[in-house]
Amino acid sequence: MYARDDIRKAMRLYAVTDTAWLDGRTLAECVESALRGGATFIQLRDKHASADELIAVAKELGPLCARARVPFVVNDDVEAALAADADGVHVGQDDMACATARAMLGPDKIVGVSVQTLEEALEAQADGADYLGVGAMFGTPTKPEAADVSFEELAAICEAVAIPVVAIGGLNETTISSLAGTGVDGAAAVSAIFAAQDIESSTKRLRELVDEALA
Repeated sequence: MYARDDIRKAMRLYAVTDTAWLDGRTLAECVESALRGGATFIQLRDKHASADELIAVAKELGPLCARARVPFVVNDDVEAALAADADGVHVGQDDMACATARAMLGPDKIVGVSVQTLEEALEAQADGADYLGVGAMFGTPTKPEAADVSFEELAAICEAVAIPVVAIGGLNETTISSLAGTGVDGAAAVSAIFAAQDIESSTKRLRELVDEALA
């Protein structure tokens, strides 16, 4: 069980997996590299895996994160999160409702919710979300359908809610600095971490930049 303050600290550099850039590596190897580089939260996201495949990978990644004392959640699939004893789940607006996920997981697991508006943020908080993922902040190839969120909206969400907030979408070495002054707790990255040839070094650099931006 992670307390809210622990989750807030874990938002600093939130890594979302993607198997598109494995390049002969296993996902476990990539996640280990990200953890060594300073990732503070891991989300397993694989929209193409079967339920059994997702559970198998989650069971592999969970212990790696536990050893690093980093929270680990599964995207969208509450059943897989429960089967693998993950720390929780992350749901989008088109996935399972936050309140349903909370009811299935109970009070001790983490439920994160993707939002784009202040209204969605307040609703998710009321429905039991432990943290919010806000974005996309910039255009991103991993979610071409996601509408961009303004930095004014991000700041309004951070001001209005009591739960931690992480920004996502197109955040990389050149854009992370734009989060300064928004009140956000951290940055989430996909390709900026997992598309890198040297994941550990890229993650370390991203961590330095987000720490600087949010100091």
